[in-house]
Amino acid sequence: MKICVFGAGAIGGYMGVKLAQAGADVSLVARGPHLAAMQANGLKLIEEGGEETVVKVTASDDPAVIGVQDYVIVTLKAHSVPAVVDRMQPLIGPNTTIVSGVNGVPWWYFHKIGGALEGTRLETVDPGNKQWDGFGPDRVLGCVVYPAAEVIEPGVIKHIEGSRFSLGEPDGSKSERALALSKALSEAGLKAPVRPRLRDEIWVKLWGNLSFNPISALTHATLDVLCTDPGTRAVAKSMMIEAQAVAEKLGVKFPIDVEKRIDGGAAVGAHRTSMLQDLDQGRPMEIDALVGSVQELGRVTDTPTPTIDTVLALVKLRARSAGLYG
Repeated sequence: MKICVFGAGAIGGYMGVKLAQAGADVSLVARGPHLAAMQANGLKLIEEGGEETVVKVTASDDPAVIGVQDYVIVTLKAHSVPAVVDRMQPLIGPNTTIVSGVNGVPWWYFHKIGGALEGTRLETVDPGNKQWDGFGPDRVLGCVVYPAAEVIEPGVIKHIEGSRFSLGEPDGSKSERALALSKALSEAGLKAPVRPRLRDEIWVKLWGNLSFNPISALTHATLDVLCTDPGTRAVAKSMMIEAQAVAEKLGVKFPIDVEKRIDGGAAVGAHRTSMLQDLDQGRPMEIDALVGSVQELGRVTDTPTPTIDTVLALVKLRARSAGLYG
């Protein structure tokens, strides 16, 4: 089994090290100083408990050097993927599976969902249908990423917490390809359950991302503060209730209620969300996949999203002012 992790930053690099340790035929696509450090010295992982491991991995910025793969695991930020679809083609053969480990509403969401919305395309996450046409939705295997990690210096990844990568077919089946990848990830010490209702998990994670991320970028508050301050907690709750109304029209079932989800965010502590980190570090902000996509789904399902609309307008302007949103 040949596995390529495309976008081997914090999460992709963590996954790559674990797979390599287990003896998998894994290759990584990265760029810049991080790639140069991996090529020169290998990729170092500092585990949650402090244990350090260095592995030599095949790493390149040229997919043509790596060649056709059985699985291509995409761990880029959502807004970065459409621009690299053409570059990824040398990795894709007749039987290649694209594993979409990207935050937010996935571009393949309406593939094999059934009903009147079957095949609906989402412009916010797949402008111009670049992924739908360039990958083909039949290739896709969904993945919800739970671990937290960071690149602390080129070639060095620190694992903070979590080891679960939930997998799921768009049609909910336990396919041979899903079970094979689950086995490979499990042998690498990762949790990789195959879920029949992966869209439910997508929404539970998205619930927090669509509210906590933009509010933190607008206020610079950490999770513990924005989830307990009465004003920002109320805004987050309102956004979540609107999103829940959208999701439930799409058949999603939420296993917890809004208050518990917000309490869970508060329990994380003084964490700076990824959108706030991107703002501070001058990186493009993941606004469309996390927030804009929910607004678009509101339009698709004829569901009002007034609080989401307001916060989205504010965070877009904040990002544009910083030169971090097109």
